[in-house]
Amino acid sequence: MLIAENIIKSYGSLQVLKGIDLQIQKGEIVSVVGASGAGKSTLLQIIGTLDTPDAGRVLIDGEDITSLNARALASFRNQKIGFIFQFHNLLGEFTALENVCMPSYIQGKSEKEVRARGEELLTLLGLKDRIHHLPSKMSGGEQQRTAVARALMNSPAIIFADEPSGNLDSKNAQELHQLFFDLRDKFAQTFVIVTHNEELANMADRKLVMQDGMIVS
Repeated sequence: MLIAENIIKSYGSLQVLKGIDLQIQKGEIVSVVGASGAGKSTLLQIIGTLDTPDAGRVLIDGEDITSLNARALASFRNQKIGFIFQFHNLLGEFTALENVCMPSYIQGKSEKEVRARGEELLTLLGLKDRIHHLPSKMSGGEQQRTAVARALMNSPAIIFADEPSGNLDSKNAQELHQLFFDLRDKFAQTFVIVTHNEELANMADRKLVMQDGMIVS
């Protein structure tokens, strides 16, 4: 599903990634751990198309994303990639359903089709009674599950999660962690998760440890 070859990235004189090679299979859940400053989030941003490497290439679902221009890359990102962030990044003036539907509205799909898909996902994630609530009227766990539904909206090839449970209490964190594995079993969904949560990291099919811009184990 994902191949990264010799990914190098520097910011000024600081080399953050020092030649990363990585392969991730379809339906695999991979965690990425390491101390702050090890390069985890930079790697996630590059393989998630939010940043570009100085050298190397990234292939997702057979497409060399490092060769795409900005417009093609934005279209690819919308169709093939889902994101889950630590701070759910929901838009406060829109309901849960409206937030979830946005990736498909960007694709220009019909409102009827989009809303049906959004309601289906929110119901699947236990949010049937929160569909028309604003984020401010939802708990932290509910907001993050809404963000998961949004990430799933366009049936992406792969989902990238950056500290997805970092802002949740232990109960909601455990429920979110289990949700990733339930979604993998239901949809054969692929996840790459950067986390400081050891429980989540150890649940993954593989745990990659980063240190000083390299994958060391």
